[in-house]
Amino acid sequence: MPDITTESPIPAGASPAPAEPPRRAGRREWLGLFVLMLPTLLLALDATVLNLAIPQISADLRPTGTQVLWSVDIYGFMIAGLLVTMGTLGDRIGRRRLLMIGAFGFGLSSVLAAFSTGPEMLIAARALLGITGATLMPSTLALISNMFKDPRQRGVAISVWVTCFSVGVAVGPVLGGALLEWFWWGSVFLLAVPVMVLLLVVAPVLLPEYKDADAGRLDLASVVLSLVAVLPVIYGVKHLAEYGVGPLAFGSLAVGLFFGVVFVRRQRGLADPLLDLRLFADRAFGAALLVLLLGLGLMGGLYLFITQYLQLVEGLSPIEAGLWLLPAAGALIIASSLTPAVAQRVRPGYVVGGSLFLSVLGYGLVSQVGSVGGLPLLVTGFVLIYTGISPMMVLGTDLVVGSAPPEKAGSAAAMSEAGMEFGIALGIAGLGSVVTAVYRDELSGALASDLPASAADTAWDTLAGAESVARNLSGPAGAELLEQAREAFTSGLNLAAGLAGVIVTVLAVAAIVLLRHIPAGGEAPAGEPDAGTAAETDGETGGKAADGTAEAPEPSRT
Repeated sequence: MPDITTESPIPAGASPAPAEPPRRAGRREWLGLFVLMLPTLLLALDATVLNLAIPQISADLRPTGTQVLWSVDIYGFMIAGLLVTMGTLGDRIGRRRLLMIGAFGFGLSSVLAAFSTGPEMLIAARALLGITGATLMPSTLALISNMFKDPRQRGVAISVWVTCFSVGVAVGPVLGGALLEWFWWGSVFLLAVPVMVLLLVVAPVLLPEYKDADAGRLDLASVVLSLVAVLPVIYGVKHLAEYGVGPLAFGSLAVGLFFGVVFVRRQRGLADPLLDLRLFADRAFGAALLVLLLGLGLMGGLYLFITQYLQLVEGLSPIEAGLWLLPAAGALIIASSLTPAVAQRVRPGYVVGGSLFLSVLGYGLVSQVGSVGGLPLLVTGFVLIYTGISPMMVLGTDLVVGSAPPEKAGSAAAMSEAGMEFGIALGIAGLGSVVTAVYRDELSGALASDLPASAADTAWDTLAGAESVARNLSGPAGAELLEQAREAFTSGLNLAAGLAGVIVTVLAVAAIVLLRHIPAGGEAPAGEPDAGTAAETDGETGGKAADGTAEAPEPSRT
């Protein structure tokens, strides 16, 4: 950024002119927010609907077990690996431009996935969806931070963004189940095409362009290092969750951590780093990122096993399971809508900490769910978890993005998204290890001695495997095995929920302690500049170029 200097000093004894309040967003910005909701909702839907389509895809394309796993996982791998790169790229080439490039690529990749003729083509299409999807999330969040300079309005806009994403996750199983009921499996991918076409049409009209005019050249070596650091860690975490402790999981984690250290050392020596590590010098940024990572990780990890409980223990269909999750989605919508208003009167640290204590109550209820008749208690507990986690998502995201200077909004947004991705992966691995260990320990002593070794191994591996074995057993043996497996799985879910509640209790206290210095209303404490409303280069104090790109402000001439 060019230095903002004055041509004459302020006279001795004179007080500097008070800073002007940030410009409030108008009708164009709020309409633009609606546009930004489109890719947010779509990415959330796309993250869930494929799981429902796996049986039909398997029957049609006949993939191997490994190919099925890669078709599911490659999407998240590529998003997690490229978020930081794409967030920084948006700072350099323009966030609206990157959003439109990503929208075009996502729509095209969705068509390729829908009409895949083999498992290899589907995996490649899903990889392209992950690459282009990585451009969408940080671009939408960075544009929100640029369009809504007023802290109150930005809080409302981010609450809408969070609600939209969460609702997409909640309604994904219901919508996906309905599509698969009436159409072929490719229809779940074609949902993206009309949404992306609409985005490409209206984005140039309603969305302004923002970029860092003085951003340096993109360091390709840093891009490669970020990929070889992130991807092995994500793979190792997922492998640890699916297969337990082993050399492959620890080897992948070690490789990723090694290149992560190399990546950080390189960023410190670059004039224009891919990831500006100075962002972590702001206590609010680091604390909010930590709360997001752990809080969403525990919730995301437990969510996976709650959906399994609904289908494999309660015996619900995917659509029925999705409908039972809607009360939690409704609670999240209400809590997200109320959070900005509450944060105007109560310090964000207290709002986040207090709401996390509410989610602790929800985790406690889930820890008491039984394998028979536990549906009401489970749904009630999950409603409390979602209600308590919502203010953390809204205010945590706002603090992460608002703590960064405007020209680094893309990098900050990418860090927020990357933290969520890592958190969920770690949550699934950590809580998954607990559920799996309890399940196998309890079931191993309950399996019938006359059960064939292959069937016993299948039942011992997963609850879905036990259900498959039980269907092939004659007489009461099948029902007995299924009952034992469901009880073992429920015991693992209970322990995982209890541990999550303990960790979230600590996290709630940490949120209050680390974020208590931030006052209500989003205003900076007396004597401290507010990073979110510092000198802007996005057109608030300066003009705009002919192409709509915000220019840096002219030097003051006092």
